[in-house]
Amino acid sequence: MTEKTCIQPFLEQQGVLILDGGLATELEHAGFNLADSLWSARLLEEAPQAIAKVHRDYLEAGADCIISASYQATLQEFMSQGASEADAEGWIRTAVRIATEERDSFWAETSNRAARQKPLVAASVGPYGAYLANGAEFTGDYDLDKKGLIDFHRRRWEILCETDADLLACETIPSFAEARALATLLSETPGAKAWFSFSCRDGEHISDGTEIVRCVQEVEAMPSVVAVGINCTAPKHILSLVRTVRTVTDKPIVVYPNSGEIYDAHTKSWSGTALPDELAAASRGWHEAGARLLGGCCRTRPEHIRRVRLELCD
Repeated sequence: MTEKTCIQPFLEQQGVLILDGGLATELEHAGFNLADSLWSARLLEEAPQAIAKVHRDYLEAGADCIISASYQATLQEFMSQGASEADAEGWIRTAVRIATEERDSFWAETSNRAARQKPLVAASVGPYGAYLANGAEFTGDYDLDKKGLIDFHRRRWEILCETDADLLACETIPSFAEARALATLLSETPGAKAWFSFSCRDGEHISDGTEIVRCVQEVEAMPSVVAVGINCTAPKHILSLVRTVRTVTDKPIVVYPNSGEIYDAHTKSWSGTALPDELAAASRGWHEAGARLLGGCCRTRPEHIRRVRLELCD
C-alpha cells in the first residue's frame, strides 16, 4: 500500500492545497529594509514577531501551508556576518519554530476546523543562488558542481530535518545539478518528505536551460518527493510548464509563481503591476491543467492568496 503523504488529506477534502505568498514582500510592505545578503532571514533575530505576523496573515487569508523564513538562512552567510556556528544553527531552527508556533496558535483559535485541515509548515530550502545574492537563482550560473552543492546544503538540510516542519520545500531551483544534489540529500534522510519546485526561464526550461521534463524525471520517482513543479516564475509560462510536467509524472504538481512583475537583479527592484483577481483567474486554468498545490511567490500578498482560495475552494 502506498504511504499517505501529508498533502493528501487536503487534496481529498478540497481538491487543492493552498500555499502562502511572498514573505519578504509583506515584510517590506511593513517597512523593513531587506537590502542585505540575508534578506528576510535577517529579521529572525531582529524582528521575529514581524515574520510571525506575516505567517498569521497568510493563514487568515486561507493558506493551507506556510513556508518558513529559511530560504536565505544559511550557516555560511550568518557566519560571514559574525555569528558563531551554534548561533547560525539556532537561527535556522528559529525560522521553523516561528512558523510552527504561529500555525499551532492559529489552529487553536480557529472556529472552522470542520471546513479545513490543520495547515502544514514547509521548511524552505533555498538554492545556492540565493546565498550568492546576485540573481543566480534565476540563471543557475553556479561555480559549484553536484558534490560542491551537496556540501553547501548538507548542514542546513540536517538542521531543518530535525525540526517540527511537516516537509521540506526545495524551492526556486535553477540548476539541474542542484536538483540532483538535493535529491541525494533527501535519499540519505529516512522519513523526510519534500517537494521540488524549479525557477524557469520559459515554458519548457528551468533557469539554467535544462528541459524541465529532465528535471522532473530526475526526482519524481523518489517516494519521498510528494510534489514537483514550478515557483518564482512569470505567470505567463506556468500553463505550458504545468502541461509539460503532467506528461511525465502523476504526482501532485506544485505551482507558486511570482506576481508577473519583472525583477531586475542588478537594481534589486521590481517593475509592473499585479492584480489578485488575475492570479486567481489564472490559478483556475493551472488547476484544470493538473496543478494541485497553488499559491504565490515574490510580490504576491495575502489578498492574492485569499482570492486564489475563493476561486478554487469556495
